Amino acid sequence: MGRIYKILKQGEWEAARAAGVFAGSAVDLADGYIHFSTAAQAVETARKHFAGQADLMVLEVEADDLAGADLRWEPSRGGDLFPHLYGPLPTAAVRHVAPAPLGPDGAPQLPELA
Repeated sequence: MGRIYKILKQGEWEAARAAGVFAGSAVDLADGYIHFSTAAQAVETARKHFAGQADLMVLEVEADDLAGADLRWEPSRGGDLFPHLYGPLPTAAVRHVAPAPLGPDGAPQLPELA
C-alpha cells in the first residue's frame, strides 16, 4: 500500500511516545478516526489544515504495518481516497518522524516524502 503520513503538533507526538500509542488529535477524535495523507496529498493537507501552526511534526507509517488495524481508504477532498485509521496508532508503527517548520508563506514545509 505504501507510506502514509500524519501531521501533528510536537507536544501530541511527545505525549503519544510516552504512552506508546497515539489516539488522535482533536479533529481526529471529533471525526472518529485518525486522518492520514499519502505523499501526494500531504503538501495540500499541510497548507489547508496546518497553515500558521508552529511546532509541527510529520509521522511516516508503512500502511502495510497496520495490517489487522482498521485502516480504510475513503473519499475526501476532491474525491481522492485518503487513509483513515479507525483506532489508535501504536507508536511502534511509526517509521520516521521529522519536523515541519513554517515556510515564509506560513505553510508547513514538509520533508521529502517517499
